Amino acid sequence: MSTLSRPVLSLTLALFLVGPFAASAQQPEREHGTMARPPAHGEAYPGPSRYHRVAPPKGWNSRPQAPNRQVYQHNYQAPRSYRIGPYHRPPGWEAHHWVYGQILPRVYWAPEYYIGDYWLFGLQVPPAGYEWVRDDDDALLVNITTGEILQVQYGVFA
Repeated sequence: MSTLSRPVLSLTLALFLVGPFAASAQQPEREHGTMARPPAHGEAYPGPSRYHRVAPPKGWNSRPQAPNRQVYQHNYQAPRSYRIGPYHRPPGWEAHHWVYGQILPRVYWAPEYYIGDYWLFGLQVPPAGYEWVRDDDDALLVNITTGEILQVQYGVFA
């Protein structure tokens, strides 16, 4: 026998012996008529493989010039909660349950608490002169000149 055919023969023999076991490993085993348990880590997800940036909604930068108070003045329970990371309250301040009409202290409506991508959390376009601000799990629509709260959505963040 030539030296070239010996590896080929060994490979053929190995595939012949392992082939039935490899084929059965791909088939789910049945135990008493039921399927065996799925793998502990689950299957590979066949969905999207890349991150697709969420586009801002149409009109996100054309804010209403004057707020219609009858439309905005509400305290809502958010229909959905989002996890975006920890919240760090201003030092020395306690948790508070805010409602529209109250004045939010300036330390709470500093730019580091603004919710810039408010549309990602189901929040309305703020009128000119107002910004969405995060306080713990809530989103507050605040007049950035006076600190007056125009609207509150409780439980936006989990």
